[in-house]
Amino acid sequence: MAKTCFLLPLMFLLLFVTFRATLSVNSPGITTDQSALLVLKSRITHDPHDFLTTNWSSSTSVCNWIGVTCGSIHNRVIVLNLSSMDLTGTIPSQLGNLSFLTSFNIRHNSFHGSIPTEFIKLHRLKYLNFGNNSFSGEIPALFGYFPELQILLLYSNNFTGVIPSALSNLSKLERLSLFNNSIKGPIPSSIFNISSLQVIILGSNNLIGYLYSNVFDYLPGLFYLDLKNCQLSGKIPMSLFKCNELEYLHLGYNNLEGTVPLEISNLTSLKYFNIRGNNFSGQIPSSICNLSFLEVLFLFKNSLDGKIPRCIGNLSSSLLLVDLHKNNFHGKIPENFVEGCSLRSLRINNNQVEGSLPRSLGNCKDLKLFDVGKNKLNDTFPNWLGNLVQLQVLILRLNRFYGQIQVDSSNVIVSFPRLRIIDISHNNFSGCLPMNFFKNLHNMREWYGNKVKPEYMKEVVPDGMVYDVQDLSFTAKGLEIEFEELSTLWTIIDFSKNQFSGEIPQTFGELRSLIVLNLSHNCLTGHIPSSLGDLSELESLDLSSNQLHERIPTELKNLGFLEVLNLSHNNLMGLIPQGRQFYTFTDDSYKGNLGLCGLPLSKICDSDEETPSKFDRDDDELNWKFSILMGQELVRWLVFNRSSLVDPSFGLEFEAISPLRSTSSSPSKSPLFGFIHGYYRLTLFYDLVFRSRMTRNWPDEASKSGAHRVHPGQHHVQKGVDFSSVMYDAKRSTPSSTVSGINPRFKSFLFLHMRSAIISSRTCHACDYLFNYCKH
Repeated sequence: MAKTCFLLPLMFLLLFVTFRATLSVNSPGITTDQSALLVLKSRITHDPHDFLTTNWSSSTSVCNWIGVTCGSIHNRVIVLNLSSMDLTGTIPSQLGNLSFLTSFNIRHNSFHGSIPTEFIKLHRLKYLNFGNNSFSGEIPALFGYFPELQILLLYSNNFTGVIPSALSNLSKLERLSLFNNSIKGPIPSSIFNISSLQVIILGSNNLIGYLYSNVFDYLPGLFYLDLKNCQLSGKIPMSLFKCNELEYLHLGYNNLEGTVPLEISNLTSLKYFNIRGNNFSGQIPSSICNLSFLEVLFLFKNSLDGKIPRCIGNLSSSLLLVDLHKNNFHGKIPENFVEGCSLRSLRINNNQVEGSLPRSLGNCKDLKLFDVGKNKLNDTFPNWLGNLVQLQVLILRLNRFYGQIQVDSSNVIVSFPRLRIIDISHNNFSGCLPMNFFKNLHNMREWYGNKVKPEYMKEVVPDGMVYDVQDLSFTAKGLEIEFEELSTLWTIIDFSKNQFSGEIPQTFGELRSLIVLNLSHNCLTGHIPSSLGDLSELESLDLSSNQLHERIPTELKNLGFLEVLNLSHNNLMGLIPQGRQFYTFTDDSYKGNLGLCGLPLSKICDSDEETPSKFDRDDDELNWKFSILMGQELVRWLVFNRSSLVDPSFGLEFEAISPLRSTSSSPSKSPLFGFIHGYYRLTLFYDLVFRSRMTRNWPDEASKSGAHRVHPGQHHVQKGVDFSSVMYDAKRSTPSSTVSGINPRFKSFLFLHMRSAIISSRTCHACDYLFNYCKH
């Protein structure tokens, strides 16, 4: 009897579970979910990895589909995660039927269109991430009617309009990100009344207005605030300093003004403080010394003045990145950088700082970038920085440094082994160029070819955030260039406008990865070393305004990437080398050398000079020139047939393969190498012409300031753009005979000549003709 009483409830329980499971599998609810998702699948126009094409099938349970999770109680879809699948398509209104959905994540795809109004039925949503897609239209007010929503991420889309005030209804919202859209108008003050908010990211929009003094009164848990790149005005609200949990504060590139408040010391948890590109004035308050967890301090491009607080040195055990450039600071650099200094980047350039460099910087063993250019520093060359084995960029330009550069082995254990950019121009350095110094530049002595993937210099701090190195200025290719981002393959030596004397060391020829070499405006004597012809990556060589004499070495013809050559105002003599890149240089490269003769100068060489024929009759040279022309003609054919192969990196990959250079008795004149060289150099030309004609890569503010800005891809290691699409309309409207009717050798000369002229800002008499040619 007891057993029967026990078995009966057990049987009923088993029957109930079986019936419920059967009901769930065949329930109208799960069928509705499946139908909605199949409609979504039909709206996907591009699924390159076949995630949905092969997996989302009506023959299998929807709960087993990739990216889909069902709940254990109701057996309905509760999570939809299609992030980072490279999908393209639109969002159907039927997804509003996923009434049990709590998490919806489609970030990092290419969804477009608008958000369906039917989404208002998703009242259980807690997590919504549509970031990094192409959605457009206004942000729907319906997002404000998800009572359970905790995280709303709509960053990096094309949303317009204003921030809907209905978002203030989200009483449980913790994270809000609308970063990088086209939203305009003021920030609704009611948003800041959501006391649960911990993360607010509204930067890179067209927001306007003021931040009122009490706007942060109700956000005790706020730890991340990003309002950068907007058009906000006024002062920093004092209520912000009540947010004791704040760790990240980015107000950069707005129109904020006033001083940095003393109350900054209340933010004792602050790790990141960025107010760059505003109108702040006054001094850095000494209370900033209380921020013992501070890792990143960006105050550059303001009107701050006074002295740099001494405590910056004391904070160097936590500080990683300090950027104070383009302010009005004066006095000395703090001298108390502590043992165990963690600094990786220190930039104080474009101020009025004076005195000498603090020797305590030698404690900063992880320092990679040190820029104190354009100040009033008065010191000898900091040999002791050679102990910093991580140092990659050293800029001392436009100061009052003086004396000789001597590598004292007793004080320097390792001398700049990773240095790849050194700019000490516009100082009063003197003496001979230090041969041992250049021998120790191991990073420049290595030739990487295509063995190293091009990337940009950046820093990763402990919390995982990545900071690119930006706005570095150099003189390269005859221009003052401001690099928005700095490639790790750029190598520069600029010793110009000093008082260096003696001869140019042959050891320069061992710096095989060097791209820019500028020794102009010194007192150098002797001849140009033939070893410079071994600098296979060199793009810019400036030896002008010295006292160099004798001939121009013919080995410089080996510099296949040379775009700018300036040997003017020396005492050079003899025949100017002919061929290859020398065909692209104008007489500006040689003016002020009365003893030079030959093209492009009008002076004819004397009969006792070795005068070559119009075109070199050497078989290798003929093969080289013919191969270059063939490579260039291939580029033109690809352009006019809309091929995406018109890409400098394509040619670069082949050009870096050394076996190609050994297929001839003169490896550098190999026909195959010449063909690839011609292909590659002309793709670079197209890259330059169309970048210069498409204003998106040449901002107005650069032209106003007189400086040119180099964007990613501006130099030879970066990928170009698809010029075939740019040329397509011209191709359709222009007969092919117009193109083919021009002498090929003349076309090649014009292309190379024009490209060099644009880069070096020289007058090119063929410009008008060439641009008309490009149109056709």
